[in-house]
Amino acid sequence: MRTLDWVVLCASLAGVVLYGLWKGRRSERLDDFLVADRRMRWHHVALSIMATQASAITFLSTPGQGFTDGMRFVQFYLGLPIAMVILCVTAVPVYRRLKVYTAYEYLEGRFDLKTRTLAAALFLVQRGLSTGVSIYAPSVIFSVIMGWDIRVVIFLIGGTVTLYTATGGARAVENTNFQQFLVIMGGMFIAFATIISLLPADISFVEAAHVAGRLGRLNAIDFSFDVTNQYNFWSGLVGGCFLALSYFGTDQSQVQRYLTGESVAQSRLGLLFNGLVKVPMQFFILFLGAMVFVFYQFNAPPVFFNPVEVERARAGPRGAEFRALEAQYAVAAEEKQRETRHFIEARRSGDGRAEADAAESLRAAQARAVEIRGGAIELLKEYNPKPEDTNYVFLNFVIHYLPAGVVGLVFAAVFFASMSSTASALNALSSTTVVDLYRRLFRRDAGERHYLLFSKLATLFWGLFAIAFAQYAGQLGSLIEAVNRLGSLFYGTILGIFLLAFYFKRVGGTAAFVGAAAGEVVVVACFFFTKIAFLWYNVVGALVVIIVALVVNPLFRRSLQVGAPERGGRI
Repeated sequence: MRTLDWVVLCASLAGVVLYGLWKGRRSERLDDFLVADRRMRWHHVALSIMATQASAITFLSTPGQGFTDGMRFVQFYLGLPIAMVILCVTAVPVYRRLKVYTAYEYLEGRFDLKTRTLAAALFLVQRGLSTGVSIYAPSVIFSVIMGWDIRVVIFLIGGTVTLYTATGGARAVENTNFQQFLVIMGGMFIAFATIISLLPADISFVEAAHVAGRLGRLNAIDFSFDVTNQYNFWSGLVGGCFLALSYFGTDQSQVQRYLTGESVAQSRLGLLFNGLVKVPMQFFILFLGAMVFVFYQFNAPPVFFNPVEVERARAGPRGAEFRALEAQYAVAAEEKQRETRHFIEARRSGDGRAEADAAESLRAAQARAVEIRGGAIELLKEYNPKPEDTNYVFLNFVIHYLPAGVVGLVFAAVFFASMSSTASALNALSSTTVVDLYRRLFRRDAGERHYLLFSKLATLFWGLFAIAFAQYAGQLGSLIEAVNRLGSLFYGTILGIFLLAFYFKRVGGTAAFVGAAAGEVVVVACFFFTKIAFLWYNVVGALVVIIVALVVNPLFRRSLQVGAPERGGRI
């Protein structure tokens, strides 16, 4: 990076961290530390929700996903607007009426302590692991541009976020999320405008989009039904809706964001705004990746975007063979450039047959390049069984092609995305640990200062936990898929518990607990023993919880007739 980039990056990071510490300096009460005294307006709530969800993974891995796999990942979010409406009607008023700190407090009143504890524990495990993935994403940047050991970078980045979250609590998180998200989206729009400006002067935006379409990068909607297909209309609409219901309705990192709203109306507006904006935002980021793909039809791309893996292969015993493949790939890239030009000229001529023939030639050139790249990847597997470069595509483009200042701004946006999502997650992990486990199971009558201190210590603990798991995250492949796959292992079970609580009033706590245990076992079995796409885990988990609970509930009801009644009922 150049001097101007460092100035922009360092000034942005220092400014936001100091701002967060300043805004959170008065968090001396538990209510303020955990839910910002419930005084946030809807726009703060909305952007905080979006910033929490849109981590660095979104802005590093999602463009790479668009580059390698096209736009079909956007179907993942099709069920989100429906989920937002359902949650505004059901969850928001219940949580606000009960004035809970966490979503899991509601479960003890509705069921019993063991069900509340199980749901809280499932959340802590999955969110702790996912936070580690979120810390890993920006660490990739610094490790590449600075040449530092990624393990050291992970500790520095994770430690910085943990520090200001432990110091300022929810108030620091909410205020910095708001500022960070504005910088994040500004950086992405500037990056997109720069990509378009870097296309050849004689190539229009519409022509670039047609090139992306002909090469399969604008495949946004697929109506075929296949439970083994990760992304299609049905998995996104149904599985995505179940995932969003669980994520926004039961995941404390999101629930805590709208618990800070000053009223039910403000919390609802924040959720509805997210439902309206999230799908277009993801479409835009994926489309940015598709435009990077088009850019590389006119400029020579590397055979593999991860520079660490490439240097390892070049220096290895088969380095000469790898360099030969790089040379072949460069020739294939030149051929693609010629065929891309030929396709655009044929399209301009208005001759449909010529355009179709040119498109076929372009696809053939692309297939030859993919084949050569596949050979290079096979060589890379000798050094790393799972070489991954999806997460490096956008990073490589930013470093080599964006102008001075813009590089620093884009990197700042990626860091802010990581900081906002990580800080929100750590704050949620802390509140769940204190409210649902420590205060409920171990120290029920300690003073508020004691719980406030323990909240800060819990934040430090979960920060270290996430940092430790981040060391492993590089082996998980595409980060945007990895973080959602991790969540899907738990979200269906947690959602099933809450659906029982909201809609099946005759089901008791023990039946819900047994159903949750069965649901989690089935989801884990699906992961290890089937090829079912991970979005469907959310549907499977929730349905198994409900069905098993309904089946066993009469058995527990009859056994309780001779003893004390089980806790749980209408709330």
